[in-house]
Amino acid sequence: MNAVDKKKLRADAHALKPVVMIGQSGLTDAVLASCDLALNSHELIKVKIRAEREDRQKISEKICQSTGAELIQAIGQIAVIYRLNPDK
Repeated sequence: MNAVDKKKLRADAHALKPVVMIGQSGLTDAVLASCDLALNSHELIKVKIRAEREDRQKISEKICQSTGAELIQAIGQIAVIYRLNPDK
């Protein structure tokens, strides 16, 4: 994905609210399933990750790897993730 596409997706994500929240239990199979479902229906989602900085980075990478998505932006506890849905 090129820089222009990422810039547009960041702008589109600005008005979104987090649809998936990862808390004390961390990244579980249920959370991954929820991320996958949200990506299928929305394509562009925000995920709130309540963990330490190093853990947040690892968790967002794991989500992208497991769902086949791409990390668009990560600021603080919020990660913006995108996956194109070919059915839309």
